[in-house]
Amino acid sequence: MKHQKQRATLGRTKAQREALLRNLAESLILHGSIKTTKAKACALRRFIEPLVTKARRSTLADRRMLYEVLYTKKAVNKLFDDIAPKYKGRPGGYTRIVKIGIRPTDGAEKVRMEFVS
Repeated sequence: MKHQKQRATLGRTKAQREALLRNLAESLILHGSIKTTKAKACALRRFIEPLVTKARRSTLADRRMLYEVLYTKKAVNKLFDDIAPKYKGRPGGYTRIVKIGIRPTDGAEKVRMEFVS
């Protein structure tokens, strides 16, 4: 039974959803902000916040775990060297979602997701 199992499936299978979130997370890390739909941004927030927390600890085991999650070493290195040190004293809430309007073709709500300064 599917009681108390709330997860945004985004209309995809598990493998497709994981690949989408990995791609979105890598783009957010490399570019600093991305434009996407609200549903994808909310799902991405639950995916990327633990990654930043692991990068804050900056142990070798955490680095190796992030190499498995993210696609490129460039993204992992930027997360460890540039992004995580900014949030050493912050207990969570590393991302911000800003509404930017409605997509005219299908009415989906568009947002800009970025790291908090």
